[in-house]
Amino acid sequence: MATGSGRGPGVLVLLRHGQSTWNLENLFTGWHDVPLSDSGVTEALEAGRLMEDAGLAPEVVHTSVLVRAIQTADLALGAMGRTWIPVRRSWRLNERHYGALQGLNKKETAERFGDDKVRLWRRSYDVRPPGLDVSDDRHPSHDVRYASLPPELLPSAECLKDVIDRMLPYWYDAIVPDLRLCSCVLVSAHGNSLRALVKHLDGLTEQQVVDLNIPTGVPRVYELGPDLKPRSWRYLGDQAEIERRADAVKAQASGSKSPTS
Repeated sequence: MATGSGRGPGVLVLLRHGQSTWNLENLFTGWHDVPLSDSGVTEALEAGRLMEDAGLAPEVVHTSVLVRAIQTADLALGAMGRTWIPVRRSWRLNERHYGALQGLNKKETAERFGDDKVRLWRRSYDVRPPGLDVSDDRHPSHDVRYASLPPELLPSAECLKDVIDRMLPYWYDAIVPDLRLCSCVLVSAHGNSLRALVKHLDGLTEQQVVDLNIPTGVPRVYELGPDLKPRSWRYLGDQAEIERRADAVKAQASGSKSPTS
């Protein structure tokens, strides 16, 4: 069992949140704050049970400041009886900011701009979607949770490369110190922020990370060495269900309706 403090790098668990209410409505979500749907709640509880069955006992949890990631962590830890562990939150673990696409229906957006253009915006490495004007209510400068951040850090839109650039400082400054103190660290976040972290951990190329589909609500477990490099990794749960969820994520690139984003 992965328990006990002060033993240095051991286990890192990455958990992508499940279906949100906007996922259910097939809308681009990004930094817009929406809760989990009933299915998302079920996925989070199941993730907790899978971790407990695997003998994992997180000693600290890191989340974004978006409620769907927070709920996922709370529910998973609740299923394990570990809601008492320390919690750290950061905007640097947020989902990619989808700019002017946020709130739009994915299928209608694909019909308007074409599948190729939407796929480029959603899954390219360094092409941003159309940005928001600062005057737009959807711009993060109007959200109180980002009020203390320098304006130049607040995105109007992001590509995956942008997410990697803003996530890595948090990895080094916050997650790494916890990994050196704890035997098991949980990170509950989003598709793109976790893809950014996996790119760093696994040394993926730009094309490999673009092609990566992280299934929702499935714990991705890394065994780390003293150098914080992965010795191995695995997903927990039924292989057929893991593949089904990964395929659902892959289907999003076409702008078709799918349960997660």
